[in-house]
Amino acid sequence: MEKFKKVVKEKSIGSYTYIKSFVKWIIIAIVTGLIGGVVGSAFHKSVDYVTSVRTANNWLVYLLPIGGVIIVFLYHVTKRNEGTDRVIESVRTDKKVPILMAPLIFISTVITHLLGGSAGREGAALQLGGSIGYKVGELFRLDDKDMHLVVMLGMSGVFSALFGTPLTATLFALEVISVGVIYYVALVPCLVSSLVAYEIALSFKITPVKFDNIIFQPITATTTIKVIVLSLLCAIVSILFCTAIKKCNKYFTKFIKNDYLRAIIGGIAVILLTLAVGTNDYNGAGMNIIADAMSGNAQPFAFAFKIIFTVITISAGFKGGEIVPTFFIGATFGCVMGGLLGLNPSYGAAIGFVALFCGVVNCPIASIMLALEVFGSQSILLFALSCGVSYMMSGYYGLYKTQKIMYSKTEATFININTK
Repeated sequence: MEKFKKVVKEKSIGSYTYIKSFVKWIIIAIVTGLIGGVVGSAFHKSVDYVTSVRTANNWLVYLLPIGGVIIVFLYHVTKRNEGTDRVIESVRTDKKVPILMAPLIFISTVITHLLGGSAGREGAALQLGGSIGYKVGELFRLDDKDMHLVVMLGMSGVFSALFGTPLTATLFALEVISVGVIYYVALVPCLVSSLVAYEIALSFKITPVKFDNIIFQPITATTTIKVIVLSLLCAIVSILFCTAIKKCNKYFTKFIKNDYLRAIIGGIAVILLTLAVGTNDYNGAGMNIIADAMSGNAQPFAFAFKIIFTVITISAGFKGGEIVPTFFIGATFGCVMGGLLGLNPSYGAAIGFVALFCGVVNCPIASIMLALEVFGSQSILLFALSCGVSYMMSGYYGLYKTQKIMYSKTEATFININTK
């Protein structure tokens, strides 16, 4: 009888613990999602506005070196130099995510987009979200372990607000830190944060990233083989892109030690490249070019030009991130190469969009969710296959140097290495 009472007591304590934890994280997730949604929406609107201003005034690209100097000054005067890698590292370690990271990346990314730097928005999303999450954790006086989780809540919330993909945002935050180990404990709070931020973004009339004009192809043996080949080629391009960014950043820093001079030279290089190609297609994020690719129209070497523009922009010290440029590269490459392989160019663009994303971030589950949210459930099996092939064949390369690959991609072996 005494033993029975002890078991009942332990079970009741356990139930109370679960309920207490559930309520705590739901409240924290709602607060984080609300703040992340508002900040993310404001950031989205700001980037859209300056993009429209730049598009109407192409001469603004000539001010890019000055913008680079301003960005460097902001980081120097605040004595901060953290980026997305700091946010990722904070989930595994006790390193803090300073709140100053939020306004710095906000302002710097807006400047980059206004003046025609080739960058995206995801770097800002993760840094804004990470710093917001960390501050919320401090307000709730969370312990060290919980602080790791609340950073992920912030990441997923702002990512969801910016791209309108709450499932992708949730799984990306869970998966990107340590590939092969998903932080399931954060699943419910990250999802709640993402959904709240998503609804906030919708209330600001921000349209989610979706493409409904894709010409899908039936699943046949021939189509499957072509998708595999295209995904393999996307994996190779992802390796090229990741290597180019890291090598260029290394040599820029090595040979041009002054941060101000590096920003000026990088800005001038982008200006000269813009004049050389005779178009502003490669300045800014290039969402319009992605949309064109989804309609089956892309220039043969657009993906290569975007790699060059983005590598110089990021290496010179401009801010924003590499994910939207990755979408650009994947969509244009997939459109052209898919057509050469015998796929409909529109469908090839969609496959390239997802496969290249998977190759550079090493997040196959999040990538499959991205395909589902952006393109719908039709052909999801081939999208999943393309993600699997790209993940496996992209090796241990990645955009984030602090990202960990926990298990081998070729055998069931624990490796615990950083991406190259």
